[in-house]
Amino acid sequence: MVDLLIDEVHGADLGDERLNQRLVRIVERFGQSPNLSIPAATTSRAEMEAAYRFFNNEKVSSDRILASHAERTLERMAGQSLVLMVQDTTEIDLTRPSQPVRGAGPMDCESRRGAFFHPLMAFTPEGIPLGVAWHKLWTREKIETNASPEEKNKDRKHKPIEDKESIRWLEGFRAARKAASACPQSTCICIGDSESDIYEVFAERRTEPSMTSEEVAVPSLHLLVRACQNRATETGSLLEDVRQSPCLFNNTLHISARKAKTNATKGRRQSSREARTVEVQVRAATVTLNPPWRYGQVLPPLSINVVLVEETDRSAEAEAVQWLLLTTLPINTTEQVQQIVEHYCVRWQIEVYFRTLKSGCRVEERQFETLPRIENCLAVYTMVAWRVMYLCCLGRECPDLSCEAVLTPSEWKSVYRVKHRGKELPSEPPRLNEMIRLIASLGGYVIRPKTHPGTQTLWTGLQQTHFLAMAWDALSLIHI
Repeated sequence: MVDLLIDEVHGADLGDERLNQRLVRIVERFGQSPNLSIPAATTSRAEMEAAYRFFNNEKVSSDRILASHAERTLERMAGQSLVLMVQDTTEIDLTRPSQPVRGAGPMDCESRRGAFFHPLMAFTPEGIPLGVAWHKLWTREKIETNASPEEKNKDRKHKPIEDKESIRWLEGFRAARKAASACPQSTCICIGDSESDIYEVFAERRTEPSMTSEEVAVPSLHLLVRACQNRATETGSLLEDVRQSPCLFNNTLHISARKAKTNATKGRRQSSREARTVEVQVRAATVTLNPPWRYGQVLPPLSINVVLVEETDRSAEAEAVQWLLLTTLPINTTEQVQQIVEHYCVRWQIEVYFRTLKSGCRVEERQFETLPRIENCLAVYTMVAWRVMYLCCLGRECPDLSCEAVLTPSEWKSVYRVKHRGKELPSEPPRLNEMIRLIASLGGYVIRPKTHPGTQTLWTGLQQTHFLAMAWDALSLIHI
């Protein structure tokens, strides 16, 4: 299993062959035990100290660590006819009351210190992660507490987007455009949640500036964004225009329960809610957006397609479900609109990835004194978390694949023998889905016909698999 991860860093160039080899060893150790501390994941004191020196080396950077993984991601993208490129932001909470991390900035208040991680991740339409194509990590310098809401709003309106945190969405879109141009045979769709509802993103060109006129005629990238505001159009507003369109089809959604992080959470999309089943209607229309006012520049009006997914029973006690999706994808047929909704649903996979990164790989708990060291360590765990999620999804979407496509003989044989006590090993390697379920059961997954293991049970099971494979190999040497 670790071989899959090691392949991601072969070809990495850190300016020193010894550093390249150390990166391979670190990736191997961290991949074997994703949720262990660095001292526990390494096999000796010398190896532990070498890992800490690696992350503190001036030649090492997160961009260099992830460069070869980004290349492998592009290769996997090129093998797909359709790629969904999802970008989103998550907090990396580095609050250390006893020893603050040097370089960490304020988050939602001065007492909470940390950074923000914004990856661009590629998925298949089925939700299988292909890798991280681009990323950005940044910190806030300060939080303005003395200015009034009116002063903050004025400052925001007069500040160019290049000086705002929201520039990350434009940078992510440009990175997606570059990746799409490198995979001309693949249709790529850049997907973002409501935070990416920025007019400059809609106005950005969807082809690389270096492309010829023939290549520009076929855009290399499409856009799919959930709106956070009812923008003005030539004939009224987004909601007014799309609601005048006929209902294309009805659908049933199962809304999961959600608990707010704190009792003080007031945001509509972060507050607590109960699980329920809702009926929704889906409509679509093409509208022309009126450009917003920008200090020192004039933006052009834009034509864009809109898909509205709206709950029919607005009298319910819970807040009505409403997705307002803005896209450059065609909406000429009902099937095309259905695909747009399905594509946006894949966006949730990046939330699963963040959970794997923070709960499974425990990146926020790594004990470093400075932010650059944490950033380098985060780059390694970015690949480890991808591999855990990749295996989880691959077992579900490619169940009949031979398990030796990702597992070594000692890994699957040791797990099979432990989980099927007294049963002889099969003459042929088992199916991948069977082995992924067995590995996840080592982490607490209860095997049932109609359920699939999640990343939490899998990352725990992977650690147990590593120890079983070591014992299997050791016993094989004794018998020899």
